[in-house]
Amino acid sequence: MSNANSDTVPIRGFPQSDRSQEVDAKFAARYKKNPDFYIRVPGRVNLIGEHVDYCGYGVCPMALEQDVFLAVSVEKDPILRLHNMDKQYTDFECNLKNFSISVGDGAPEWHQYFLCGIKGIFDILPKDVDFKGMNVVVSGKVPLSAGLSSSSALVSAAALATAHAHNFPMSKEKIANLCAECERYIGTQGGGMDQAIAFLATEGCAKLIEFGPLRSTDITLPGGAVFVIAHSLAKLNKAATADFNCRVVECRLAGQIMAKKRGLEWASVKRLGDLQQALKVDLSEMITIVEETLHEEPYTKEEVIRELETTSDHLNDTSLTQNTRHIQTFKLRQRALHVFREARRVELFHSICSKPMDGTTLATLGRLMTDSHESLRDLYECSHPQLDRLVELSRELTFGARLTGAGWGGCAVALVPQENLDKYMKTLKEKYYAEHKPKEINSVLFATSPKAGACIFIKSANK
Repeated sequence: MSNANSDTVPIRGFPQSDRSQEVDAKFAARYKKNPDFYIRVPGRVNLIGEHVDYCGYGVCPMALEQDVFLAVSVEKDPILRLHNMDKQYTDFECNLKNFSISVGDGAPEWHQYFLCGIKGIFDILPKDVDFKGMNVVVSGKVPLSAGLSSSSALVSAAALATAHAHNFPMSKEKIANLCAECERYIGTQGGGMDQAIAFLATEGCAKLIEFGPLRSTDITLPGGAVFVIAHSLAKLNKAATADFNCRVVECRLAGQIMAKKRGLEWASVKRLGDLQQALKVDLSEMITIVEETLHEEPYTKEEVIRELETTSDHLNDTSLTQNTRHIQTFKLRQRALHVFREARRVELFHSICSKPMDGTTLATLGRLMTDSHESLRDLYECSHPQLDRLVELSRELTFGARLTGAGWGGCAVALVPQENLDKYMKTLKEKYYAEHKPKEINSVLFATSPKAGACIFIKSANK
């Protein structure tokens, strides 16, 4: 039986599986005691709506079977002890009354993602609460740097574990919003999709996730086809470079210049969605405004400063992030066009899934996915030659395919007719993976269906 309040993360009985028992055994061997509870947070695949959540627009993700699974004991001494089942990650220990998250120029350490989740909860705990320590064993099955939200799943799992350890229940919406905010401790300016689907996902349904305020709507996917995820094996950690935050900033600057030209207070426009709301026009009109207002050539930083009638220091403080202040050119027209067109594709995807299925439904959804990829490749410039190759190999046997996640590597997702599934998987194995030689093919190429969101497990709970 799950907990009575459906608005909070469900609490269920311990899931008996080889993996959970392996984690249990490792915990007992390492800490000489049994866990008090367990946490599961899934990865996700975004079906359509890429690089639009941080602009204020809706997305269509679904949760995966692949997840982050924690075994946790609560300790009186305020010490965090972390052990990862994956031996490439070193153990970590710190005093939770005195810790910091300091990320250098490279990729964050794995434990820093965990600390983000802890800090997010600590920031909102009542002042009279004593910080408790935790012993933790982590098992992660979400492919890394794949665009399937492995890092956000770890942050969210850490936050959920910390909240439960301190007897601090939160609504799914509140903890999702908090986790989106606290990932900024490692410098990622994301929009909240990953955390929202992690907590709000429903078994058997994709979701339309919308923001401001956070809300979700079930999307029943049409039958007759299956989504297949294929990892390009090109990896990029979005917190390790300025590429991701550069796109966030380019969208912000595009919105601010358009706001300035229309007599609005430009500094208050942080997202392209803010501008649309202020102008009270639809997405088609926003596309026209972009085409009429922003030029094709990249804007130099000096030109942006002139357009906004501001100073370099004010621009740095108002619009840029720490790791984008060195950038001297920005492609504003291209980024804004992608966002508004992609937001419209999300609306169409949801609308089509809401109607009775006919002979054109799957082909139309696939066309939207392919259009999305072409926009991400050409306007947003966040694809990768290996991703483009996967999409090209998908043309003959699928309704459509696109990169999913931040891009610059990671995975493609394809909408595959059920009758083509075996042939499609065989084609990718022969024409792509035979060359790239993954260690385990089933972890980089798999069919998937919508799974449930985050869950707390305790051994005394009844199923």
